[in-house]
Amino acid sequence: MSGIWAIVLAAGESKRMKVPKMLLPFNGMTMIEKVIENVIRSEVFRTLVVLGSYRDEILGSISHLPINHCYNVNYSKGMLSSVQCGFKNLPLNFDAVLVFPGDQPFIEPDVINLIINAYRETGKGIVIPVYRNKRGHPILIDSKYRDEIYTLEENESLRSLSDMHQKDVFELRTNSPGILKDIDTKEDYLNELNK
Repeated sequence: MSGIWAIVLAAGESKRMKVPKMLLPFNGMTMIEKVIENVIRSEVFRTLVVLGSYRDEILGSISHLPINHCYNVNYSKGMLSSVQCGFKNLPLNFDAVLVFPGDQPFIEPDVINLIINAYRETGKGIVIPVYRNKRGHPILIDSKYRDEIYTLEENESLRSLSDMHQKDVFELRTNSPGILKDIDTKEDYLNELNK
Protein backbone atom coordinates (compact mmCIF):
# COMPACT_ATOMS: atom_id res chain seq x y z
CA MET A 1 0.00 0.00 0.00
CA SER A 2 2.65 2.47 -0.97
CA GLY A 3 1.69 5.85 -2.34
CA ILE A 4 1.16 9.36 -1.08
CA TRP A 5 -1.18 9.59 1.87
CA ALA A 6 -2.91 12.60 3.43
CA ILE A 7 -3.17 13.15 7.17
CA VAL A 8 -5.99 15.57 8.02
CA LEU A 9 -5.70 17.01 11.52
CA ALA A 10 -9.16 17.32 13.08
CA ALA A 11 -8.44 16.76 16.77
CA GLY A 12 -8.23 20.33 18.06
CA GLU A 13 -10.38 21.79 20.81
CA SER A 14 -11.46 24.91 18.85
CA LYS A 15 -10.77 27.03 21.94
CA ARG A 16 -10.75 30.33 20.08
CA MET A 17 -13.91 29.50 18.13
CA LYS A 18 -15.72 28.14 21.24
CA VAL A 19 -17.69 25.73 19.02
CA PRO A 20 -16.35 22.73 17.03
CA LYS A 21 -15.19 24.60 13.94
CA MET A 22 -14.73 21.44 11.88
CA LEU A 23 -18.53 21.11 11.91
CA LEU A 24 -19.36 24.67 10.84
CA PRO A 25 -21.35 24.89 7.59
CA PHE A 26 -19.14 25.61 4.60
CA ASN A 27 -20.21 25.56 0.93
CA GLY A 28 -23.14 23.24 1.59
CA MET A 29 -21.19 20.85 3.82
CA THR A 30 -19.15 20.99 7.02
CA MET A 31 -15.70 22.54 6.97
CA ILE A 32 -13.97 19.19 7.58
CA GLU A 33 -15.97 17.63 4.73
CA LYS A 34 -14.75 20.39 2.39
CA VAL A 35 -11.12 19.83 3.40
CA ILE A 36 -11.48 16.07 2.83
CA GLU A 37 -13.31 16.59 -0.47
CA ASN A 38 -10.41 18.70 -1.76
CA VAL A 39 -7.97 15.95 -0.77
CA ILE A 40 -10.06 13.18 -2.35
CA ARG A 41 -10.28 15.12 -5.62
CA SER A 42 -6.47 15.25 -5.81
CA GLU A 43 -3.94 12.54 -6.68
CA VAL A 44 -3.58 11.54 -3.01
CA PHE A 45 -3.72 7.76 -2.59
CA ARG A 46 -5.56 7.50 0.75
CA THR A 47 -6.70 9.85 3.52
CA LEU A 48 -6.31 9.43 7.29
CA VAL A 49 -8.23 11.78 9.60
CA VAL A 50 -6.90 12.29 13.13
CA LEU A 51 -9.71 12.81 15.62
CA GLY A 52 -9.62 14.03 19.21
CA SER A 53 -11.97 16.61 20.67
CA TYR A 54 -15.57 16.23 19.41
CA ARG A 55 -14.57 12.83 18.01
CA ASP A 56 -18.07 11.35 17.69
CA GLU A 57 -19.62 14.46 16.15
CA ILE A 58 -16.87 14.87 13.57
CA LEU A 59 -16.84 11.17 12.71
CA GLY A 60 -20.58 11.34 12.19
CA SER A 61 -20.05 14.15 9.70
CA ILE A 62 -17.41 12.32 7.63
CA SER A 63 -18.21 8.62 8.00
CA HIS A 64 -19.75 8.50 4.50
CA LEU A 65 -16.43 9.55 2.94
CA PRO A 66 -13.69 7.11 1.80
CA ILE A 67 -11.29 7.75 4.68
CA ASN A 68 -9.41 5.99 7.44
CA HIS A 69 -9.41 7.55 10.90
CA CYS A 70 -7.59 7.30 14.21
CA TYR A 71 -8.05 8.81 17.66
CA ASN A 72 -5.37 10.90 19.35
CA VAL A 73 -5.72 10.36 23.10
CA ASN A 74 -3.17 13.17 23.62
CA TYR A 75 -4.99 15.75 21.49
CA SER A 76 -4.89 18.35 24.28
CA LYS A 77 -1.07 18.42 23.95
CA GLY A 78 -1.30 20.16 20.60
CA MET A 79 -0.90 19.66 16.88
CA LEU A 80 2.37 17.71 16.93
CA SER A 81 0.73 14.96 18.99
CA SER A 82 -1.88 14.59 16.24
CA VAL A 83 0.79 14.48 13.52
CA GLN A 84 2.59 11.74 15.46
CA CYS A 85 -0.68 9.84 15.98
CA GLY A 86 -1.35 10.05 12.25
CA PHE A 87 2.08 8.72 11.31
CA LYS A 88 1.71 5.83 13.76
CA ASN A 89 -1.53 4.80 12.06
CA LEU A 90 -0.19 4.75 8.51
CA PRO A 91 0.68 1.46 6.80
CA LEU A 92 4.29 0.26 7.01
CA ASN A 93 4.95 1.14 3.38
CA PHE A 94 4.14 4.55 1.96
CA ASP A 95 6.06 7.06 -0.12
CA ALA A 96 5.18 10.35 1.54
CA VAL A 97 2.49 12.15 3.51
CA LEU A 98 0.76 15.48 3.03
CA VAL A 99 -0.26 17.02 6.36
CA PHE A 100 -3.43 19.14 6.25
CA PRO A 101 -4.93 21.26 9.04
CA GLY A 102 -8.64 20.52 9.22
CA ASP A 103 -9.49 24.25 9.23
CA GLN A 104 -8.04 25.11 5.82
CA PRO A 105 -10.83 24.46 3.29
CA PHE A 106 -9.25 26.68 0.64
CA ILE A 107 -6.42 24.32 -0.37
CA GLU A 108 -7.44 23.32 -3.88
CA PRO A 109 -6.88 19.89 -5.48
CA ASP A 110 -4.71 21.49 -8.20
CA VAL A 111 -2.32 22.85 -5.57
CA ILE A 112 -2.15 19.47 -3.86
CA ASN A 113 -1.22 17.88 -7.20
CA LEU A 114 1.48 20.50 -7.80
CA ILE A 115 3.06 19.58 -4.45
CA ILE A 116 2.95 15.87 -5.30
CA ASN A 117 4.52 16.53 -8.71
CA ALA A 118 7.25 18.68 -7.13
CA TYR A 119 8.07 15.83 -4.74
CA ARG A 120 8.37 13.36 -7.59
CA GLU A 121 10.40 15.69 -9.81
CA THR A 122 12.82 17.25 -7.31
CA GLY A 123 13.66 14.22 -5.17
CA LYS A 124 13.41 16.43 -2.08
CA GLY A 125 12.07 14.86 1.11
CA ILE A 126 10.10 17.89 2.32
CA VAL A 127 7.98 20.06 0.01
CA ILE A 128 6.36 23.24 1.33
CA PRO A 129 4.02 25.43 -0.74
CA VAL A 130 4.73 29.15 -0.67
CA TYR A 131 2.55 32.14 -1.51
CA ARG A 132 4.13 35.60 -1.64
CA ASN A 133 7.19 34.35 0.24
CA LYS A 134 5.10 32.86 3.08
CA ARG A 135 5.11 29.14 3.75
CA GLY A 136 1.72 27.46 3.93
CA HIS A 137 0.03 24.06 3.98
CA PRO A 138 -0.06 21.20 3.28
CA ILE A 139 3.52 20.14 3.98
CA LEU A 140 4.68 16.98 2.21
CA ILE A 141 7.05 14.74 4.16
CA ASP A 142 8.86 11.68 2.81
CA SER A 143 8.45 8.41 4.70
CA LYS A 144 12.17 8.44 5.61
CA TYR A 145 11.34 11.01 8.31
CA ARG A 146 8.74 8.85 10.03
CA ASP A 147 10.93 7.79 12.97
CA GLU A 148 12.32 11.29 13.40
CA ILE A 149 8.81 12.73 13.71
CA TYR A 150 8.22 10.44 16.69
CA THR A 151 11.27 11.90 18.45
CA LEU A 152 10.24 15.57 18.13
CA GLU A 153 9.59 17.23 21.48
CA GLU A 154 6.15 18.40 22.55
CA ASN A 155 7.05 22.07 21.96
CA GLU A 156 8.37 21.38 18.44
CA SER A 157 6.54 21.16 15.12
CA LEU A 158 6.99 20.10 11.52
CA ARG A 159 8.73 23.45 11.08
CA SER A 160 11.43 22.09 13.40
CA LEU A 161 11.86 19.12 11.07
CA SER A 162 12.25 21.35 8.01
CA ASP A 163 14.72 23.58 9.89
CA MET A 164 16.87 20.52 10.69
CA HIS A 165 16.87 19.35 7.06
CA GLN A 166 17.01 22.59 5.10
CA LYS A 167 18.97 21.04 2.23
CA ASP A 168 16.16 18.51 1.72
CA VAL A 169 13.42 21.17 1.57
CA PHE A 170 11.85 22.38 -1.66
CA GLU A 171 9.76 25.55 -1.51
CA LEU A 172 7.08 25.36 -4.20
CA ARG A 173 5.96 28.80 -5.31
CA THR A 174 2.21 28.94 -5.90
CA ASN A 175 -0.41 31.51 -6.88
CA SER A 176 -2.80 30.23 -4.24
CA PRO A 177 -3.53 32.37 -1.15
CA GLY A 178 -5.62 29.43 0.10
CA ILE A 179 -2.50 27.68 1.40
CA LEU A 180 -2.22 30.39 4.08
CA LYS A 181 -5.88 30.78 5.06
CA ASP A 182 -7.08 29.04 8.18
CA ILE A 183 -10.21 29.72 10.19
CA ASP A 184 -9.42 30.19 13.88
CA THR A 185 -12.08 32.60 15.13
CA LYS A 186 -15.75 33.40 14.54
CA GLU A 187 -14.57 36.60 12.88
CA ASP A 188 -12.43 34.61 10.39
CA TYR A 189 -15.41 32.39 9.64
CA LEU A 190 -17.92 35.20 9.18
CA ASN A 191 -15.48 37.14 6.98
CA GLU A 192 -15.21 34.15 4.64
CA LEU A 193 -18.98 33.61 4.53
CA ASN A 194 -19.54 37.23 3.61
CA LYS A 195 -17.11 37.26 0.67
